[in-house]
Amino acid sequence: MSDQRVHAIWLNGALVDARGPHISVTDRGFQLGDGLFETARARRGVVIELDEHLERLYSGCAALKLNIGMLPDQLAEAIDELLAAEQLGGTGRDGSPIGDAAIRITVSRGDVERRGLLPPDFEEVVATVAIQAWPYAPTTGEARAITSSIRRDPASPLAGVKTTSRADYVYARLEAARAGAEEALFLTMDGNLSEASAANLFILRSDQLLTPPISAAILVGTTRTWLLAHAERLGLVPMEEEDLRPEDLLEADEAFLTASVAGIVPLVEVDRRPIGTGRAGPRTRALRAAREDWIDAMSMAALLPEPPD
Repeated sequence: MSDQRVHAIWLNGALVDARGPHISVTDRGFQLGDGLFETARARRGVVIELDEHLERLYSGCAALKLNIGMLPDQLAEAIDELLAAEQLGGTGRDGSPIGDAAIRITVSRGDVERRGLLPPDFEEVVATVAIQAWPYAPTTGEARAITSSIRRDPASPLAGVKTTSRADYVYARLEAARAGAEEALFLTMDGNLSEASAANLFILRSDQLLTPPISAAILVGTTRTWLLAHAERLGLVPMEEEDLRPEDLLEADEAFLTASVAGIVPLVEVDRRPIGTGRAGPRTRALRAAREDWIDAMSMAALLPEPPD
């Protein structure tokens, strides 16, 4: 039986019908891609690594001088309100389904009537803030990738800012789709591996975990940070960040991609050449399971009552 509920989004302080209309044609997010976004997992109504996501969001607002007009606690409350409205905040305590969700927070410059990249008083415009939530759909397959023709510039001050200007990433995915692949890998201007279109990149050599450094024009994801912190506990040699070449990927025992919502996804092929056995390796499968177990544990721990003073 289909879901007959009227689904909602959270927009500028209130829940509204997801079918819209929502924003003005003069909103800078629509006009110029002048904005930022974050995507995150939620389980049992608990947003995983919310502090890290909000820290990056507010850092991006400062970089682009976006007047978000909300405190982080207010944004967290807005997410809770939306999850409850979408029936995605269930804890399972009362026998109800456990809430599993994917969340997107989008912040655009806002509604600016005047033309131009920096019209007068642009910094005073209050940003448009939208939050969406969907039931979480696990990614269980393997990924094949191609090397994109687009290059990443490590010198760009926007390399680590998660903007809504995604034309390069869309083009890269189009290249992948034309080649029958699911993902596209970026190289830096000097030919080092950078990241995928929507994920960080890792390779495994025996028990050694390697990943491109921040200086390779990557966006530092929360799952990447988690692996940095937990690699040794997971039975791996402490992870190293180093410049990697495409041949390092082809010579790896295993490779995988990481993202907040997708989790840890095996990367089994690049440019029609197999990585390792050409199938998801045992280490990658174990790391994916460990990450999912950790998410479940963190969501349960967050619901425990605080101890008395």
